[in-house]
Amino acid sequence: MSFFAPPPTAETTVFTKLPEHFRKLRRTSWADANRGGNPIDSFLEGPSFDRQGRLYVTDIPNGRIFRISMAGEWELVAEYDGWPNGLKIDKSGRIVITDYRRGLVELNPDTGVVTPLLETVGSEGFKGVNDLVFGPEGEIYFTDQGQSGLQDPTGRVYRLSPSGELTCLINTIPSPNGIVYDPALNHLLVAVTRAQQIWRIPLHNKGVVGKVGVFANLHGGMAGPDGLALDSESCLYIAHTGFGSIWRLSRFAEPLLRIRSNAGISTTNLAFGGPENKSLFITESATGSILRAEVPVAGLPMYSHAA
Repeated sequence: MSFFAPPPTAETTVFTKLPEHFRKLRRTSWADANRGGNPIDSFLEGPSFDRQGRLYVTDIPNGRIFRISMAGEWELVAEYDGWPNGLKIDKSGRIVITDYRRGLVELNPDTGVVTPLLETVGSEGFKGVNDLVFGPEGEIYFTDQGQSGLQDPTGRVYRLSPSGELTCLINTIPSPNGIVYDPALNHLLVAVTRAQQIWRIPLHNKGVVGKVGVFANLHGGMAGPDGLALDSESCLYIAHTGFGSIWRLSRFAEPLLRIRSNAGISTTNLAFGGPENKSLFITESATGSILRAEVPVAGLPMYSHAA
């Protein structure tokens, strides 16, 4: 049941596509587990802009990090033995990546060297970390998704303090994916892909978790909510992968806008950029495309929440 009329619809354009010389059509162990064993040439995720306006994206199965100019030109920054997924950049230019195989890692954008930041929970491995966001004091909130889902609702959200203290905030999520922090409302929003929901995690008393609840329900489909982004009005943008759409919800979860992909249905993640931070850049992973849509309100810069 929906209590709302369909929101207005906007369309995307293709900003740029992964060049042919970077495409590697082959079978990988990541694709065996996550893409039905089909050979793929890439799977783009983790869009994030640096202070110079350059867009970084990850390529999970091939362990690659790309940097894209605003002219749409691609540059290979790093290629290493890992499965990089989420990527975020703080104020200082520090780049942190959630790597499914290796935990949290850092990337030196000048040398392309990838170094470990947090490889285990104590001595135990993560399920498979997915996405991250910086908090107001430089802490890192990140999701540990692995293969969790409705059959195994044990996905986790962690907080890593600047001093290195790791805290598990919740460990009962069926497939936690994208994550954002809202400084105006002091809460986390988490995409719960297999439950077709967005969960709200209130933070009180310097990070103590309040009553976790459902912020929004999606209608369903072949996959579910993936990457998230916030605008300056605390409206939430949801990349609905498997449906080829981006939803804009108000701070009260009312649907305000649907952005429809003009490329494919694997709309996995998104980031604000462009003039006045009022363009939305979207990874469409099946076609290796970066889509673009103009939006009414400026986005909240992802790097603005860390010192």
